Amino acid sequence: MPDPEDQDDLATAPRVRWWMITLAVLGIAGVAFAVGRFSTFGASAPAADPTTSSPEAGFSRDMQVHHAQAIEMAMETYRKTDDDELRILSYDIATGQAGQRGEMYDWLVQWGLPQAGGAPMAWMAESDAGHDHGVPDDEPLTDEEARDVMGMASDSELDALAAATGAEADCLFLELMIRHHEGAIPMADAVIELGSEPRVLAVAGSIRTGQSAEIEAMQSMQQRLGCGG
Repeated sequence: MPDPEDQDDLATAPRVRWWMITLAVLGIAGVAFAVGRFSTFGASAPAADPTTSSPEAGFSRDMQVHHAQAIEMAMETYRKTDDDELRILSYDIATGQAGQRGEMYDWLVQWGLPQAGGAPMAWMAESDAGHDHGVPDDEPLTDEEARDVMGMASDSELDALAAATGAEADCLFLELMIRHHEGAIPMADAVIELGSEPRVLAVAGSIRTGQSAEIEAMQSMQQRLGCGG
């Protein structure tokens, strides 16, 4: 028969081991906390959020407007085209730009800035991309002039796209969307040139790369479909 003292030792052993493990874990956590605290000494302060007149804020506002029209045109084409390749492209444009538009909206919320403000495209005036794209230094563009510079479709062109069917609709969409993309790329170039917010620069770079590739794809579709002009 086991000695009662031995049984007490056996019962106590697991509790001792758990206490040792707990103390070890707490010790490791304490060291990690101390390392984290001391590693912050000497670290630079976080960069200030962009202001309402910053290139990042202007880009976020204007590109949201620009993306909204692209989504509208892409969804119109997605619903009615019979061309599989064009349907896939229009879906990619609509969903991709919807995601980017939502992120830009959230940037302004996080920065505590209004979703609208300032003359359209005015933030581009000091950039080489803006000068090359027809943004003046001396006076702001009107809304109509800004839409033209951004390559956006007019109301009559949107009506024509909605009314068109078949190959005519496909070709009109490609024409309008190529022009639309060509207006977005200088906007991305301008905020890359003037801005400093890392996430904004990353998204602008992806817009420039992605939309350049989509322009080439759409030009190839124009040839395949026999679109004129």
